[in-house]
Amino acid sequence: MAPSSVAAVGSETEVFAIGKHETKLVKPEEEITPKPLLIFTPLEEGEFPVLVLLHGYLLYNSFYSQLSHHIASHGFIIVVPQLYSVTGPDATKEVECVAEITNWLPEGLQQFLPSQVKPNLKKLGLAGHSRGGKVAFALALNKLNTKLNLKFSALIGIGPVDGMDTGKQTPPKVLTYVPHSFNLEMPVMVIGSGLGEVRKNLLFPACAPKGVNHENFYSECCKPACYFVAKDYGHLDMLDDETKGIRGKTTHCLCKNGKSREPMRRFVGGVVVAFLKAYFGGDLSYLTGINDDGSAPVLLQKVDFML
Repeated sequence: MAPSSVAAVGSETEVFAIGKHETKLVKPEEEITPKPLLIFTPLEEGEFPVLVLLHGYLLYNSFYSQLSHHIASHGFIIVVPQLYSVTGPDATKEVECVAEITNWLPEGLQQFLPSQVKPNLKKLGLAGHSRGGKVAFALALNKLNTKLNLKFSALIGIGPVDGMDTGKQTPPKVLTYVPHSFNLEMPVMVIGSGLGEVRKNLLFPACAPKGVNHENFYSECCKPACYFVAKDYGHLDMLDDETKGIRGKTTHCLCKNGKSREPMRRFVGGVVVAFLKAYFGGDLSYLTGINDDGSAPVLLQKVDFML
């Protein structure tokens, strides 16, 4: 394994700031994992919950490094797979890949963690951004009757998108357009962006089109669930400040974006931490304390709880 440089860590424990844990990025050799992985881990001795984070359409898992370090610094192990390099509209293989990675975790994850760090797979979360959010919901809903040897305890959709437009869902279809129809038996959080459904220009469609986006996903959730929409930020604004290569450059061109990524990334990192503290740590105060009173790093367009 080839560890990267250690992330800078502050002393603040508030969810929107970097947490108290020093963190490290580990890159396992690709041939000994089901898919290429990035693993973000605390360095202190202890047992930590695990979150699997799925990237968006045609994006690289490395684009989520700053977000992943943020979450890990609050005491979580983050596993970020690269599900594909090139793909078409059908996400079926991605769902199957995530199932394979999940089933690998009990035997495979520990060897890539510092010896003093233990993964708590009884507290296992699944998160996904954009198309990755769709994949996360599809797996959690068992749309493909996929065999899982582990049970997810929490689900997070970060700007989940189920297709190109209303009536143009891509397989496997997740949305049913029946309110509260998702029988997930776990807490769910959906995060959206106010600019996600706005076209960048006449040449490109919206990156999170109305009718197949976060609003629709949340409407089908059951209790317990929560929903946050950041008003003046776009679908890709939680990515790293610098996303390299041609694909990295396109993340600044294809979607309607906010003025900078840092506030949205801190917000997403913070609400993910608050959600995991609530349902893995039993402390709801961080989560229910997030509202539209101006205390969050972004202006909130929508806040809703079904508790």
